[in-house]
Parts: sequence; C-alpha cells; structure tokens
Amino acid sequence: MLLISDTYVTNTTILPALGHPSNQQAAAEAEKLLFSSLSKIESFWLKGDGPFLLGGNQPSIADLSLVCELMQLEVLDEKDRDRLLDPYKKVQQWIKHTRNGTSPHFDNVHNILMKVKEKLKNKPLMEANHGGARDIEKRLRSRI
Repeated sequence: MLLISDTYVTNTTILPALGHPSNQQAAAEAEKLLFSSLSKIESFWLKGDGPFLLGGNQPSIADLSLVCELMQLEVLDEKDRDRLLDPYKKVQQWIKHTRNGTSPHFDNVHNILMKVKEKLKNKPLMEANHGGARDIEKRLRSRI
C-alpha cells in the first residue's frame, strides 16, 4: 500500500498542478493497486468487531501508518477522491474513527496536507500567462 497513493496523487494532481508532465501509465497502475488494496483493507483488515484494523478497539501504529498513506487522497479533486473511496464504506468509517481516536494530533499532523488541498482547490494552478505554475510551486515548497 505504501507509495500507491503517493504515486497516484503525484501523477494525477501534483505534477500537472506544478506544470510538469505526469506519468499516466504509473497513475493507471497505481489506481489499479489502490482499488485492490482498498478492497483487501475492507474485506480482511476491517472485518473484526472493533472500529480499527483487525477489530481493534483503539488505533495502532498500523492504523496510523495506513491512514496517513490514504490521507494523501485528500488533495485530489472531490470527484476523483469520491470515485476512489465511495465503494469502500468501511474504509471511510475507519478513517473517521482513526481521526477521532487520535484527535487533535491527527489534524495537527495533516495540517500541511489540508493547506495544499485548499491551494489546489481554490486557485487555478496553471496560470501559464503569468508564470503562475512556478510561483505556486515555490509557495507550495516553502510551506512543506
């Protein structure tokens, strides 16, 4: 699962937003792996009675590690993120449980990610006539 979300997000959102070419083949392969992984999480890792992986009653390091990987999907446009996660209701609930179970630290850790999400959502990142892509790239890098 590691780096699958990263590869997908980088090639579908980040690189194009910064004016760089993306690897569509890598994005397509990552998407297939992402669907397969989400299906396994839903059908095997979240089949217990508790709200966390393997039916745990509190979040473990495994929950935290995996949820951080999936949180990268937050920077996708809403339609793409929903397309990827909507079929997996248990995964969505598990993300909410992990967020709530580790609050306020969860939101603190993901603060930069949410800022990037807002920048991608609120600004047309490809302002080619004004050199906007380079300007936005500099601002994003300075925040990270």
